[in-house]
Amino acid sequence: MRTNANANPSARQRLATSLRGERAKRGLSQEQLADLAGLHRTYVGSVERCERNVSLDNIERLALALGVDLVFLFRSG
Repeated sequence: MRTNANANPSARQRLATSLRGERAKRGLSQEQLADLAGLHRTYVGSVERCERNVSLDNIERLALALGVDLVFLFRSG
C-alpha cells in the first residue's frame, strides 16, 4: 500500500482503519456488518486489510450500515 512522502496514510488505509474501528466499537463481526451492508463477509475483510479498491457505492453501503457519514470513514487519526 502506498503512502505519500509525508508518511500520511492513504485514503484506502484511512478507510480500512476507520471501518475496523467503527465495526469493533459497535460490537459487530465482519459477517454482521456485511449482512447489514448487503455485502459478503470476505469482501468486508478484504476492505479492512486494504486489499480492495472499494467503489464509492460500497463505501456508502458500509457507512449507512454503521450509521455514519461517508466522509467520516476517511478521517485521519
